Amino acid sequence: MRWENLSSAPPDTGSPSGAASAAPPLPLALPGAVVRTFDTPAFAGMTFYEVQAKSILNRVPGTSRVPFEWTINPYRGCSHACAYCLAGETEILLADGGTRPLARLRVGDQIYGTVAQGNHRRYVRTEVLAHWSTVKPAYRITLEDGTELTASGDHRFLTPRGWKHVVSSPPGDAPRPYLALTDSLVGTGRSTATTDARPGGPDGRLDGTILGSRAALRIRGIEPLDGELRLYDITTGTGDFIANGVVSHNCFARNTHTYLDLDAGRDFDSKVIVKVNAGEVVRRELAAPKWRGEHVAMGTNVDCYQRAEGRYRLMPPILTALRDFANPFSILTKGTLILRDLPLLRQAATVTRVSVSLSVGFVDEPMWRSVESGTPSPRRRLDAVRQLTDAGFQVGVLMAPILPGLTDTEESIEATVAAIAAAGAVSVTPLPLHLRPGARQWYAAWLAREFPRLVPRYRALFGTGSYLPQAYQREVTARVRMAARRHGLHRAGSGEARQVTPTDVPAPVVEQLTLL
Repeated sequence: MRWENLSSAPPDTGSPSGAASAAPPLPLALPGAVVRTFDTPAFAGMTFYEVQAKSILNRVPGTSRVPFEWTINPYRGCSHACAYCLAGETEILLADGGTRPLARLRVGDQIYGTVAQGNHRRYVRTEVLAHWSTVKPAYRITLEDGTELTASGDHRFLTPRGWKHVVSSPPGDAPRPYLALTDSLVGTGRSTATTDARPGGPDGRLDGTILGSRAALRIRGIEPLDGELRLYDITTGTGDFIANGVVSHNCFARNTHTYLDLDAGRDFDSKVIVKVNAGEVVRRELAAPKWRGEHVAMGTNVDCYQRAEGRYRLMPPILTALRDFANPFSILTKGTLILRDLPLLRQAATVTRVSVSLSVGFVDEPMWRSVESGTPSPRRRLDAVRQLTDAGFQVGVLMAPILPGLTDTEESIEATVAAIAAAGAVSVTPLPLHLRPGARQWYAAWLAREFPRLVPRYRALFGTGSYLPQAYQREVTARVRMAARRHGLHRAGSGEARQVTPTDVPAPVVEQLTLL
């Protein structure tokens, strides 16, 4: 998408339910956009920039490896991700052994994070890469030793059983692990985190020291606080930091929003560009004499069925236009919200070729929680595959991403392909991990934190590029195809899609407008 094809939104004539106009500074590339926030927990700390797109059908650069030429992206940025924040007075452990309040940290400061080595987690020095603040609801977590932490409900702390959010996910979102009164946190706790008591001695040299969890760090209480508080967060080189003596997760960064004068981390997750006139523009462009009815791919850049779609409902008018012009299209998504538009998809499939694919890279739930926790779980996505199949679609599954050394084992491939087949999919297409700039930096930090033993292998595999060697891709693809044959699946061919007969489509349901 060329951003000069966006203009500011017209005067506000209505907004999604629960929306309120906001007035934070606009990105330089989006002058005059209508800015909204939503007064709901699911979108706390997020800002939506409503813009008028001048065009919506985007031509893919000829140098791209993707097998399609045109895309539609109604959103830029993604609300799948979570935002993690702590109170500004939270003491952060510095690389010199001292502490400093989180609000006073700055980019470039040297602090301590951790890395996993075998069954242990050790202190390592790291750097603050980004620093920001937001205002949102908060909770107080109190530990047995008197340590107190004030954090957002999305924030994650390390327990002996892995990372856990402060509270459970909002209603309707995928389940996520969250803290309970039986949990303990990993670290020393604030009350024992004085210079003399820290592991490593009074000189503050903690490098390589093993962290653990003590009975004194058992959670005594979790209580919501009144109103909203200004909270802060950072991005670090290890993906975590030491907050009031316990290990705290940080927000990760991706280099996507930089074209809009937005940063690649927090802004991608919290500042979503919404092309509010997408349905109107796509209808106009499909009617243009120069348009040849070429295949259009959706969901290949940013998920068109991310959580924000539940508010903005941009996809129904887009699908209606594609149906009315009998224009072939495909959708790739991790979002189960696609089921809302099942009647429209079936209507479109009576007049053109419609391809629906869901992305399920693996079925390992702990791995999903670690690397894709902001998306619907693999189980929920496979449930969506079953419902789409029952509706008459031949659903393909993109087995992506396949992670070297983590989800490319025979056991993982077999379990994933078996689950895909059991859900009723007709094909599986493997796609090994590729790391573009931005995603590469985030994944490298995550890998070093969670699986440091694999870092040398990834360096050898990727070098300075974005793609795995062809030999590796061929070998993994062959193993997925063998598993697919064992389970009666085949690899999708280019252009394979689903059409249903008109008799399969129920009559449109006439709905009464909402009464106010």
